Amino acid sequence: MIGASEIREPESNVVPFDRRKKRIDSRGDEPAVLADVYREEVNIVVWERQLSAGIKNSVDSLLASNDKFEAAMTVTPQSVLASIGEALGTDSSVELGEDIAGLVDMFCCLLGLKRAGLRLATLNRAMCPRFHVDRVPCRLVTTYQGVATEWLPHQSVDRSKLGPGWNGQSDFGSGLYQQEGDVRQLGLGDVALLKGELWEGNEDAGLVHRSPAVPTGENRLLLTLDVSS
Repeated sequence: MIGASEIREPESNVVPFDRRKKRIDSRGDEPAVLADVYREEVNIVVWERQLSAGIKNSVDSLLASNDKFEAAMTVTPQSVLASIGEALGTDSSVELGEDIAGLVDMFCCLLGLKRAGLRLATLNRAMCPRFHVDRVPCRLVTTYQGVATEWLPHQSVDRSKLGPGWNGQSDFGSGLYQQEGDVRQLGLGDVALLKGELWEGNEDAGLVHRSPAVPTGENRLLLTLDVSS
């Protein structure tokens, strides 16, 4: 079960950003892989899936009618289908709404939650363009259209270069990571659980990730789910 303990100050004889703490990714083509979020050594789980033609058509329909769509709400597994359906507002977006409702139900069931914070938005630029970690226990992300989230394996990161440590340089120029090949990227439709800094036992090992650059003239449609108190 997740815990939202405060991040502990390191003891004086401990390196604050301990790259020796083992963290790996877990991936699979069935939703059952998401349960691997409870493995201590895992800080990102990816359900690799292909979007159905119906969901793709539903997304196309939504963006054709509103290419600046954005909705944020707190939902329960019982309320989400009606709430997201009202926000989407078109009969042609039913399959998208049903998919989102299924993900909310899965997220809440897996983490033992009564409700979740939901955000669905179109983006024409990188929302968080620099690599960073989230001060949350866990976040679900999936991209329904466009380029998907980028991330770095734990062992590839010099965490002292996060935040103020970048010293005015680019992520790569700061030495945060050593080669462009270190950067990994989710696929369209993939469902990922990203462990943050507030997952109990994951201090100084939250997944380092960023929003991708969005090509000119294109949009992303991004869904995020967060733990809601």
